[in-house]
Amino acid sequence: MPSAEQQRTFFSRADKTAVILLLAPAALGFAVFYLAPSVRSIYYSLTDSNLLNPGGFIGMENYAAMFTDAKLGNSILVTLQYVVINIVVQTVLAMVIAVALDRLTQSTWLRALLLIPWLIPGVTVGLLWQWMLDPSIGIVNEFLMSIGIPAQPFLDSAAQAMPTLALVNTWRYVGYVALLFFAGLQLIPKSLYEASALDGAGEWRMFRSITMPLLRPIIGFVLITSVVGSLQVFDIIQVTTKGGPANATEAFYPYIFQTAFENFDLGYASAIAVSFMIVVGLLTYVGLRFGRANESEIEGL
Repeated sequence: MPSAEQQRTFFSRADKTAVILLLAPAALGFAVFYLAPSVRSIYYSLTDSNLLNPGGFIGMENYAAMFTDAKLGNSILVTLQYVVINIVVQTVLAMVIAVALDRLTQSTWLRALLLIPWLIPGVTVGLLWQWMLDPSIGIVNEFLMSIGIPAQPFLDSAAQAMPTLALVNTWRYVGYVALLFFAGLQLIPKSLYEASALDGAGEWRMFRSITMPLLRPIIGFVLITSVVGSLQVFDIIQVTTKGGPANATEAFYPYIFQTAFENFDLGYASAIAVSFMIVVGLLTYVGLRFGRANESEIEGL
């Protein structure tokens, strides 16, 4: 009969084998679809490659050209506008909805309804809202005029197009983010709120001193995924405005796509993409640091 030490060794080897087998498909997919393309992008960024020929090595010229590219600068500003509007409005609304769900109702049906916009494909969302926001026949303008507000150009206006797209994206994701916050609220011990209430703490004090610190991991995750997702906005722009009017919605990803597949400048597009990858990595690091919650940070307990 095997000894206890031999049994532990056997199970340890079996566990390692199981872990390797379970991780192998994901690791293979990561290597094929993420790692290999990333390495090739870094290589292409150092060349003058295009879709017709491999080109030659030109060092850091593509990266230097980025600092004098006015269209790239415009795409960065447009993308930042989209990110700020989307993240601020989405996060605030999602937090309000999550707190309301936690305090007033925990209906499963209501939570399921909140997820419906998130389940709709991005292309479908773009086509749906393009029709609803049509200046002539859109039901949004019909509603505005019925309450005495003049019809708005929305996607046909350079000033309104990007804020409108940001709010459409907020409509799509706010329910999903609210459920993430709601799940985080469910993990906070109710005894903390009861003890604070006995000490005379009000709703705002408990929210600031208990809810926010203990929700930091969820908030950090939401900020990382929302910011990265917003920076990658592409499908809804291509379906609705295609970068117009007057380049008002030509965001970062559409500009990379245009540079690579319309202007055939694969090397320069790769340099932009690699720079974007570095920025996303830094933002992810900052978000992970922010998401480290510590119970010692809870005030007044």
